[in-house]
Amino acid sequence: MGVKLSPADSLHSPSTSSIMLRNHHHREREDCPSSSTSDDLRYLSKVILPPLGDSTDYAQNQADSTSRIISPMDSRYRCWETLMVLLVFYSAWVYPFEVAFLNYSPSRGLCIADNIVDLFFAVDIVLTFFVAYIDRTTQLLVCEPRKIAVRYLASWFWMDVASTVPFEALAFLFTGQRRMGLSFSLLGSLRFWRIRRVKQFFTRLEKDIRFSYFWVRCARLLSVTLFLVHCAGCLYYLLADRYPHQGKTWIGAVIPNFRETSLWIRYISALYWSITTMTTVGYGDMHAVNAMEMIFIIFYMLFNLGLTAYLIGNMTNLVVEGTRRTMEFRNSIESASSFVSRNRLPPRLRGQILAYMCLRFKAESLNQQQLIEQLPRTICNSIRQHLFLPTVEKVYLFKGVSREILLLLVADMKAEYIPPREDVILQNEAPDDVYIIVSGEVEMIDCEMEKERAVGAFLSGDMFGEVGALCSRPQSFTYRTKTLSQLLRLKTSALLEAMQTKQDDNVTMFKNFLQHHKKLKDLRIGDIWLEAGEEDGDPNMSINLLTVAGTGNAAFLDELLKARLDPDIGDSKGRTALHIAASKGHEDCVLVLLKHACNVHLRDMDGNTALWDAISAKHHSIFRILFHCAAISDPYIAGDLLCTAAKRNDLTVMKELLKHGLHVDAKDRHGQKAIQIAMAENQDDMVKLLVMNGADIGSTDKYSFPAMRLNEMLQKREVGYQIMVPDSSSPTELLLGKNDREQESNPGRSKGLCCSRVSIYRGHPELRMDRCCTEAGRLVRLPNSLEELKSIAGEKFGFDATNALVLDEQGAEIDSIEVIRDNDKLYIVDPNI
Repeated sequence: MGVKLSPADSLHSPSTSSIMLRNHHHREREDCPSSSTSDDLRYLSKVILPPLGDSTDYAQNQADSTSRIISPMDSRYRCWETLMVLLVFYSAWVYPFEVAFLNYSPSRGLCIADNIVDLFFAVDIVLTFFVAYIDRTTQLLVCEPRKIAVRYLASWFWMDVASTVPFEALAFLFTGQRRMGLSFSLLGSLRFWRIRRVKQFFTRLEKDIRFSYFWVRCARLLSVTLFLVHCAGCLYYLLADRYPHQGKTWIGAVIPNFRETSLWIRYISALYWSITTMTTVGYGDMHAVNAMEMIFIIFYMLFNLGLTAYLIGNMTNLVVEGTRRTMEFRNSIESASSFVSRNRLPPRLRGQILAYMCLRFKAESLNQQQLIEQLPRTICNSIRQHLFLPTVEKVYLFKGVSREILLLLVADMKAEYIPPREDVILQNEAPDDVYIIVSGEVEMIDCEMEKERAVGAFLSGDMFGEVGALCSRPQSFTYRTKTLSQLLRLKTSALLEAMQTKQDDNVTMFKNFLQHHKKLKDLRIGDIWLEAGEEDGDPNMSINLLTVAGTGNAAFLDELLKARLDPDIGDSKGRTALHIAASKGHEDCVLVLLKHACNVHLRDMDGNTALWDAISAKHHSIFRILFHCAAISDPYIAGDLLCTAAKRNDLTVMKELLKHGLHVDAKDRHGQKAIQIAMAENQDDMVKLLVMNGADIGSTDKYSFPAMRLNEMLQKREVGYQIMVPDSSSPTELLLGKNDREQESNPGRSKGLCCSRVSIYRGHPELRMDRCCTEAGRLVRLPNSLEELKSIAGEKFGFDATNALVLDEQGAEIDSIEVIRDNDKLYIVDPNI
């Protein structure tokens, strides 16, 4: 049993089908038996492709008419058509035979059989008023009774009626004799109109892959030949039978009393003459005797000449051109079958291959996608908007999204027909595309230990594949069509690009995504939700923080953090959202995480901080931001970075750190310097780099580094050897390094931390000190202590500021120089005023 989520439990509107959950039992699915393959092929041979786009009205009309209209693809109606073809064979053989050979003594049994056959055709005329038809213009099934009746009355109705009238019975009524006159015989020839059914029957068999195309064509040609031979023989015998002089006929010259001869001999003689005349240029013992027969033979030979030329020319053209695609289709089917047998593929896979090829053949005959692609882009976009936009607007992911983004997405979509039991997305497959269901049904299958379990179903208006696409992870389930389905395919890259176009729509789509799948957590989709153990039972979606940080979506990241998600959550390797954003260069995401007070100093399993990831990936602007924040709370951050680079002997990172102005002699929290670690590890290139950049080697007795090599480096540095300099692109307010004396005089501030500038004012506007606040502010360099700042303020404003208060813009008192940042506004307030 399937249970549909109510509109209150999902993001779908009432007009959009929601995902059906199988919550009671999970079906165990094995490979389909081989018999299902023939069922699929038989099904596809009868299927009529629905129109592109939203076909709700079309499906509704079909559903309303199902009870009173017969589908031409129905198996029972196909059996009826086959029976009518057999009756046509009977009529085509019996009528000329009765007129020629049984005119004088008609058989009572044949008369009854003829009337029964006519009754069947009369029933078929009535039945035709209730049989749907395929419109040749749209190639769609028309099920409206009025249209069916009007079409039939305007086309073949009157000819069908004329060919069904029992003229033999009418002749008996009017003349009282069983023998038919010439007029009734001519009217009876209207029965040949029924032969058109045979042509339609053979055309259908030629496209049915269950039958051999070669033998179907041979049967068709043989039927045409035998029919012509039969009709010509009957007509030629009729001339001899009606000729007044008995001995002066073609058969009378051989058999004088031919009317008294058995019917079988006369019929065989007529067929013998007909075949001889059609296939040779000589007659032997049977030839024309009187002028009437000669005239008939002349026209018959001319007819055969034209007919033969016509048949050869047209059959060659039909076989080469008209059946070219059919032959290619049959050849491709045979090749696929041979491939499956040779490689011993399972029956289910064989069925999928053959079903796909059959459906592609049908879709190519409509030439829909090729026509769309041939048109100008503006027309193509208009067509796609008309066909696909109503469906796309119903998809949960795009609820509340601007029309601009929807049109952008629709322009990149392509429609595809997928046969039943076809795997659209495989489990653990990389996310390349997302799909929207226009019509049909798709199952979501979980494959475990070679067993398949259907865990859900998607209907028209649903989307699948977006979990893997938006989370950049392999697909967690296999998605397989259950019925013939029309899908809209959209590249994952196109979806992500459209989401980045407008941040508001980006946030809306991610909110829709999280809210929708939060309601569907029972499906275990993608394993992306973690239970947080919260009282309300909602899943902890902090793991998605890492995903959003990796995609660079700062607006959505900010929304998640506002929902009080933990910004320091880490993955299995200990990498936080700050690690991921820093390593991938998403500066906006880094700023958002810092705004929400993330921990800059967290390390992953490899001991790397976000600062290290940023400098390793050469994301300089992110490194400057993180360094400034880290240095406020950790005075040893510069030394730690330099020492880590030295321990790892990473010359590239060391060069980048020195370019950013970190002091080469900065110490880590253990009091070590990078030069000491490099010399202890005997790293020649690292020592050279540090020495050339002005590192103080101090005492070298306790290190094993060669003194001769060290003296050589010092000599090169003394003669002006070029060393690394801070990158000129670095902001001076962030990266002007401190000298050794500044570091020694104030060990509380980190080496390599940039010099900051602040604006100082006398008084504070909120304290109503108007006289003081009218004075202009002063832009000064931030000193190393609060006392020095007060001393500078006293000099600038001309008063004793020793006991003054330092306030920020909100009026809060500042009691530590460490909390002051670059470009802050400070207010010096004299408490005695």
